[in-house]
Amino acid sequence: MSTQQCYFKSNNIKHIDYKDIEILRKFLTPTGKIQPSKRTGTTKKNQRKLSSAIKYARFMGLLPFIEA
Repeated sequence: MSTQQCYFKSNNIKHIDYKDIEILRKFLTPTGKIQPSKRTGTTKKNQRKLSSAIKYARFMGLLPFIEA
């Protein structure tokens, strides 16, 4: 079990924005996959918001689908 705290709760971030690319990149692997909440320590609620923000940023062209 992970003892890490949720990044968004510890930094008092209430809204996960798809335009904030620097924060979203922290939760991607070098190949571009979304890291699981067990590894990052995010709560389930914030993990769902994070994944939808990453997917929307990919759709808008702000993040790549695959890192080569």
